[in-house]
Amino acid sequence: MVSIRMGLRDEWGSIISVLREIIPVYDKVNNVISLGRAEEMRRLGIVEGVEDGYLVLDAGSGFGNMSKSMLSIFPNVKVVMLDPIAEMLYLANERMDDGKYRGRISLVSGIFEYIPFKSNTFDAIVCGYSFRDAVIMKDAIREFHRVLKDDGRLIIVDIGKPDDPFVRLGVTLYIRFILAILAFFAAGRLGLKFAAIYDTYKRLPKNSEMITMLRERFGSVRFVSRMFGAAIIFIASKQ
Repeated sequence: MVSIRMGLRDEWGSIISVLREIIPVYDKVNNVISLGRAEEMRRLGIVEGVEDGYLVLDAGSGFGNMSKSMLSIFPNVKVVMLDPIAEMLYLANERMDDGKYRGRISLVSGIFEYIPFKSNTFDAIVCGYSFRDAVIMKDAIREFHRVLKDDGRLIIVDIGKPDDPFVRLGVTLYIRFILAILAFFAAGRLGLKFAAIYDTYKRLPKNSEMITMLRERFGSVRFVSRMFGAAIIFIASKQ
């Protein structure tokens, strides 16, 4: 049975503080520690679950990497960027304030567990490398389900926790030790802050547990796996 305690809970505040500190090097280090696969996975998740003309909630939008990819792929998509860190949203607004996306984005500060929108609002919700930062994962999934339309989709792109114990050990060792070394070479001492990813990874459910948790709310769940389950995409459909 999947534990209801999955999520950062009391550690959420400290992780958010780290995310604020690494803003200057976030994109650079993220590309390095994902072995150059972050954008590929984001775009794959988008084309798997989003359609042109959708109103999409980018939950945990950060700088807006997921949003920017969506807006470039689909000319008629509109995006609401939701993030708890105001500084991230401010920088996202600066990065997109060139007129190209004007009228297609809006920014809201908030958390997954209390989304400030009415029920049945969005055609899709995307979480790009952000779901692991949920305070309480089951509460986040409940809120995602609530604000999605009846035929809406939830797309989660993130680090995976493989079910195979040997593969999981390899992923754990990479995140615990090698990731910090790569981040240090990419961004110096500030890069060492990325070691906090291990704290979020420890609290992740295994991939099969994640599917079970999503199926408690969503009628259909598809799973796309890359890098032996270390990079994952979940597409959950509200039916």
